[in-house]
Amino acid sequence: MAAADESSRPFAGLSDVSISGDIPVEGDISVPVGPSRRDDEFSTLDEPVKETILRDLRAVGNKFIHVLYPKRSSALLRDWDLWGPLLLCVTLALLLQGGAAKGDDQSGPQFAEVFVIIWFGSIIITLNSKLLGGTISFFQSLCVLGYCIMPLTVAMATCRIVLLVPNSLVSFVVRLVVVTASFGWSTFASTAFLADSQPPNRKALVVYPVFLFYFVIAWMILTFTPTQ
Repeated sequence: MAAADESSRPFAGLSDVSISGDIPVEGDISVPVGPSRRDDEFSTLDEPVKETILRDLRAVGNKFIHVLYPKRSSALLRDWDLWGPLLLCVTLALLLQGGAAKGDDQSGPQFAEVFVIIWFGSIIITLNSKLLGGTISFFQSLCVLGYCIMPLTVAMATCRIVLLVPNSLVSFVVRLVVVTASFGWSTFASTAFLADSQPPNRKALVVYPVFLFYFVIAWMILTFTPTQ
């Protein structure tokens, strides 16, 4: 019977166990009652759709301003997005439609070709940066490279207007100046954001592919000729 009583009360002996006051007991199971966290303050679950769209448009516009006035700011890297690069890529590809090669009947770059060149080139540059020890993330690099296409997109829109002028020599000179300036601006803006994320002794290896990337885009814009 004694054995049966012991088995029926397996924790009966714990009542005799005492904890010495000299042994510190750490831990706190109380629920903190304090101000809400920063993440809760900026929660967008209850935000109207209109306000969300306007907030995203303002963020994209701020990044365009950072490209126009490049400076050592982490805003373009911290709050990255791909809406701006997608918009610029589609706009540039549409502006390059309806072109023909110089003196040939061959058509110019099609929408899919421009789209693939821009995104594939951005991915290659990003992978090269990561392999060289860059601290910037994959999507941050895509964001910077995509947003810095904006000067070239503006140059393409300007060239479409200049091509309406019948004088081919004046048209070519103006297009050359505009494309060269936009190419230099895109390269300068992108390197201003990407340079600090690279090891000091490998910055040239990162800048060179960026130079080639924007040069290819600039060359497509400069050699664009609308079909008659």
